Order: sequence, then structure tokens, then C-alpha cells
Amino acid sequence: MPTFLTPNRHGYSVRFSPFHPERIVCATSQYYGLAGGGTLFLLELTPDGGLVEVSSVTWPDGLFDVVWSETDANIAVSASGDGVLQLWNVACPQLPPQTFREHKKEVYSVDWSQTRQEQFILSASWDCSVKLWDPNRSNSLATFLGHSQLVYNAMWSPHVPSCFASVSGDGTLRIWNSHMPQRATMTLRAHDAEVLSCDWCKYDQNILATGGSDGLIRGWDLRSFSMPIFEQKGCEFAVRRVKFSPHHLSVLASVAYDFTTRIWDFKVSSEAVETVKHHSEFVYGLDFNSHVVGQIADCGWDSLVHVFNPRSLSTVPSIPIK
Repeated sequence: MPTFLTPNRHGYSVRFSPFHPERIVCATSQYYGLAGGGTLFLLELTPDGGLVEVSSVTWPDGLFDVVWSETDANIAVSASGDGVLQLWNVACPQLPPQTFREHKKEVYSVDWSQTRQEQFILSASWDCSVKLWDPNRSNSLATFLGHSQLVYNAMWSPHVPSCFASVSGDGTLRIWNSHMPQRATMTLRAHDAEVLSCDWCKYDQNILATGGSDGLIRGWDLRSFSMPIFEQKGCEFAVRRVKFSPHHLSVLASVAYDFTTRIWDFKVSSEAVETVKHHSEFVYGLDFNSHVVGQIADCGWDSLVHVFNPRSLSTVPSIPIK
């Protein structure tokens, strides 16, 4: 299993490149994100099964999330504890980043739109707002207010332009139209606890999942929004991140504060089909490789980044890559 140590830095987010199957970017923080700076690592899988550092860049505050551009293979955007977004050119790490400065508190989530019609960035912050950015402009295009507590995550729909979801410490899941910042188009109390993560199904535009501090993962159908269509149980502590597989309709993965990475198939069981325990601290970052069926990366507060292929995914028929 390829593994990389981020020395004196604790992992918060990891993402595979949408252009290069062997490239990974990892956002980390010093002192568990409570103090100190952050480092963004550009990593690469080697033909002999290694995971090596290509370059790294630093920021004075901790980095909590990162996302790749969907239009330029060398651009990544990170989010930090001082409320700033940084747009980096990883091919020229010596260049200072372009910055976006409007949030008043920590930015905990950043996402790049995946539909071809639009190319915008979302940022979710502990100042209770979500902001919309054009990567070519320094000022935000819109601010979305409505959550009464910290916004932990905001994710674009991979299917519907201008549509995104957000989740918050107020327990709600909200669906937004980016052209209508005045109010969410749909609001649901998703958990009786803080909601830390959300993600959209890659093969059904109406389905998305949420992960909460109650240890539950719930699935929602926009056509019948009042009750979850599935509930996955088994995480002993808060679910930090949930991700749908890009190759399987009903498969998703999660990472949690119980030091585990779990694989789920909501059409098979409400329990995990596989539990991976290769971290010794909170697991924060998670991503599927869209180019390699069944390959996952995770990272945690133990300063380790792992790339691996869960055994359970080797037996699940995949949907052909387009």
C-alpha cells in the first residue's frame, strides 16, 4: 500500500487529480489545525508502488481543504483557518498564490464545479456563509446565508449546473440555486446533530448523502425529501467525510473520528461491507480515483496518506468509465 508521511503536519484533505491518475494533492495543518501553519503537498504514485513528494507549498495558517481545477491540470485551490482561499499553480510552486479574502472565520470546505457549462468555486465557512467565486476575479459573486451555525461542507451537483448542497452544525441539509442566493430552494433537518459532510451520487442526479457527528450516514432523494432513503450505521464517532464512488451506483466510502475508513453499499446492507483500520488518529481526508476503479486515498491526523484498493470493491461490478 503506497503511504506518505507528512512530517509534523496533520492531514485534513486529499484529492486525486481529475487529469492525471497518479497525482494527488493533500492539505495539512500544523498542531492539529489548532495553531501554526499549513502545507499543501503535491504527491505522485510511482510505477514501483511508491508515493513520493513532487513539491510542497506553505501558508501561515492551517489548510483544511483542497480541490483541483476542472479546467487546468496544474491549478488547485485550498482553504485555510484565517478565512482565505489560495489558488496555486503546482507547476510553479515558487509563485505566490492568488488569494480570495472575504470570509470572517475558518474556511472548512472548497469545491470546483464539475459541469462544463460553468466553472466556479464554492467555499463554506465557520462564519455561517457559503460564497461563490469566479477563479478569475478577486471578489465573490454571491454570498449564501441561511445556516444558523458553522457551515462545514458545500458541494456542487455533478449533474445540474448552478445546483449545490450545503450542510451545517445546525443539523440541516440545504439545496441551493447559485443564481438565487436569497434563500435555499430546499431545506431539511438531516440529522439530530451537526452535519459535517455531504456528497452527490455520480449516477443519479436526485440522490445525495450526508454524514453527521451522530455517526450516521443518511441518503436523500430530492424527489421525496422528507425521509432518508437509506441509513448506514456502524461508525462509533462522527463521520468526517462521505464520498460516492465514481464507478458504482450504490457504493460510498466514509472516514470518521473512530480512526476508520469504511466502504458501504446502500443497496446491500445498512452496515459497512468493509472496515479499514490503518490510521491511529482521526481520519479526515477521503477521495476516489476517477481514473482507477476501486482506488481510494485517505489521510488523517497521524500524518499519514494512504492509497489503497479495498478488497470489497474488487467484487462489485463497476459502471464503465466514459
